[in-house]
Amino acid sequence: MASSLGAPQSPGRTERDATPAVAADLSISAADKSSVRILVVDDERTLRESCKSVLEVDGYRVEVCGRGGEALELVRRRMFDVVLVDLYMTEVSGMELLEAALAARPETIVIVMTGNPSVASNVEALRAGAWDYLPKPFSATHLQILVGRATHTILVGRESSARRQEQPDDSPGERLTVIGVSPVFLRAIDLARRVAPTDASVFITGESGTGKEMIAQFIHLHSRRSSRPLVAVNCAALPEGLLESEMFGHVKGAFTGAVKDKPGLLEAANGGTLFLDELIDMPKSIQAKLLRVIQDGVVRRVGSSATNAVVNVRFIAAANRDPEQATKDGLLREDLYYRLRVVPVHLPSLRERQQDVTLLANHFLQHFWKRHRDAFAPAPKLTEAANRALCAHPWQGNVRELQNAIEHAVVLLEPGQEIQPQDIPFIGGPQGPSAAEGAGPALGEGMMEESYHAARDRVIASFERRYLTWLVNHVGGNMSKAARVAGVDRTTLYRLMERHGLQRETITVLPE
Repeated sequence: MASSLGAPQSPGRTERDATPAVAADLSISAADKSSVRILVVDDERTLRESCKSVLEVDGYRVEVCGRGGEALELVRRRMFDVVLVDLYMTEVSGMELLEAALAARPETIVIVMTGNPSVASNVEALRAGAWDYLPKPFSATHLQILVGRATHTILVGRESSARRQEQPDDSPGERLTVIGVSPVFLRAIDLARRVAPTDASVFITGESGTGKEMIAQFIHLHSRRSSRPLVAVNCAALPEGLLESEMFGHVKGAFTGAVKDKPGLLEAANGGTLFLDELIDMPKSIQAKLLRVIQDGVVRRVGSSATNAVVNVRFIAAANRDPEQATKDGLLREDLYYRLRVVPVHLPSLRERQQDVTLLANHFLQHFWKRHRDAFAPAPKLTEAANRALCAHPWQGNVRELQNAIEHAVVLLEPGQEIQPQDIPFIGGPQGPSAAEGAGPALGEGMMEESYHAARDRVIASFERRYLTWLVNHVGGNMSKAARVAGVDRTTLYRLMERHGLQRETITVLPE
């Protein structure tokens, strides 16, 4: 058989076409392969027969079809796990067949084959629900790798489905409480819910503190990968060398201190989801290496010249800045952006969710009362004045700022107490640590015969807590930036926060 399948080699091919022979089947058993039904649709007889030959040798059950109209009937009447379809056919287009296959069976994995190098057409297919695309000409190895990854996804989905049937009352999607009734928020949640069962890459945008990681968790828990890990990496939190090692792993001797081989986060996320937070801050050199993994699933650890693993990972990316502007500014590779932005989800700021402010505040009030105080004692209640003040506040730090403000109030309140605006920091109190008289209790309050040192310690402790709470909200939860603003290292910052019982909350939806 020829070394490549499809049309003759065309100029402008990428490194992807030079994919080496690797363990493409991800240790898939012969029995599992024989359970996967594949349909190959292409009006070029040589190509479809070559694909069939390669895949049948691997142990798959394969049917071929040369006419689009006939293929439409097949996907409507028969069940196929994988459909490989040429995007450009004369009778019925590949897009039509893609839509028909997914309409008949949403869990079908559709891979489009195309000789057209247009990025726009490939992105359009991915947005329509295609699992991936296979540019012509492609090698037999490339076909085996892609179908192997698709098979792994199918097997993971079957496993998750079986677990849900065995434990119907413990559905993973029920572990998160989605709080919100505002239409703009519900539209984002609905989009996340619809894309979750697919393997499409999702790009989440929104200001800091709006809950991007929560949405990533929501998508993962409603996906067929929910029984596998969700691995998160903050691309802005680590220097370039450490980020590369953490993501891709390293081999012994790759650098000083690399005393043994270590798998990276991509391998840890195999079969599950990798959440790339603050993607725009990822160095361009690592972006190029990541793109290769997204395309082929091939992982090379730092210091290795060989393939160390083939992974099957769903990617969810997030950014608090405009990614399209970032591509124009040269911060984000355009090809990587289009691979990850198959389905964009935008989270609104809390200022756009006025209807949700009091709902969220009451949810956080109950949650933190149970965490910090006596769960059996009556929780404090927000007065109408407090609710009005909460709704009027601009919440520059979004839901994270509201969450921290309520937690701050909870630890100082008494059971059953009515919460007034002055009981909530940033509402009835100072807007930041610059208000000297608001940095703590007035010097005359409660001193009686209090010693100088005791009064000083009390005022300093109050100032530190207010300052730290303001600081974390001011930087949107970015601890590296908070440390820079405060002029201390991150270790000192975390130690101060721990001393005052403060935590950096990373999600806006909390476990019940």
